[in-house]
Amino acid sequence: MGGAPKFYGKVPVGTKGQIVIPAEARKSLGIKSGDQVIIISGPPHHQKMISLMMRN
Repeated sequence: MGGAPKFYGKVPVGTKGQIVIPAEARKSLGIKSGDQVIIISGPPHHQKMISLMMRN
């Protein structure tokens, strides 16, 4: 994956703190049920931005 970041949309945070990764993002990134992702924040990100990384 190169070039500019892709925007997949925005999602609500449920009452239990859960979010749903949009289907297009899951397909594009190869995320399947049972996969684990790492959620990170902080520099160079700003207050309300997170990144997802696949855990190998």
